[in-house]
Amino acid sequence: MLNALAEVPLAPFTTLRAGGPAQRLILLDSAEQLAEVAAVAQVVGEPLTVLGSGSNVLPSDLGVEGTVLINRSRGLKIEPDGTVTADSGFPLQDLFLKTVQQGLTGLEFAVGIPGTLGGALASNAGAYRSSIGSFVTAVEVVEGGLVRWEPASFLKLSYRHSILREPAGRGIVVTRVRLRLQPGDSWRALQDAREFQRQRISKQPAPASAGSFFKNVEDRGLAESLPGLPQALKDAGVVPAGYLLEAVGLRGFRHGGALFSHRHANFLLNVARATATEIRELAEIAKERVYDRFGRRLEEEVLLLGRWINPS
Repeated sequence: MLNALAEVPLAPFTTLRAGGPAQRLILLDSAEQLAEVAAVAQVVGEPLTVLGSGSNVLPSDLGVEGTVLINRSRGLKIEPDGTVTADSGFPLQDLFLKTVQQGLTGLEFAVGIPGTLGGALASNAGAYRSSIGSFVTAVEVVEGGLVRWEPASFLKLSYRHSILREPAGRGIVVTRVRLRLQPGDSWRALQDAREFQRQRISKQPAPASAGSFFKNVEDRGLAESLPGLPQALKDAGVVPAGYLLEAVGLRGFRHGGALFSHRHANFLLNVARATATEIRELAEIAKERVYDRFGRRLEEEVLLLGRWINPS
């Protein structure tokens, strides 16, 4: 077993730069190490949390019980038929670059997403009408102390969701992922990726954030009732969370050191050493305002980790 560090602050390991300590923390450099530690923890009943780049999580100021694993595994194998097997700790943006260099396309949307492959799977990350789940064929998981491969259906992927976000799936650890990509025009894929990146830069703020904090709302009735919503979104029955947040006056709204961005209302920022509690309190303010106005309760895309006292 690798050495564990005690009471390590998690803020430096998250893009929101907030949160309390991990009871124990282990840095891992390979899928084999991840599988070994996860299997032992599962057998003895040790609470386990896996972080990659920490781009879609908010640890409680009270800390996270058990062991937090920082997954830095970077194994990658690309086969001529378009089969790609990557460690779950592989950065998603780097995965696009490596595969497009081999003439494989499909992951252009990943440019600018600051997460790992495993983290992307947990929330079925996506953008520009694509999501990572569309390319996954199988996953290597550790469950109940055993390592095995499962088909992609095991993850129960849906919009910004997987079994890994559910209470029953929190103990499952993904070590490797198998994807199938298609040969294509690498030059065109790179041009598309550059355009996606340009759009991200123009819309998304620079300070510490977790990207979009809330999921979009899938509600055709609500979408059709909103006069300012683009027709394409009405047809799809989707209401962007940012639209609702802006409608209730939260663009640029600040609580303590936490702020809803002036540039994109669904980006919740840490602008002045915000605590995790302040960030969550601001999120709760947003949920209440949107519910009071539209009768719909926003759901966090960001995962809340650790022991929380219900925000006031």
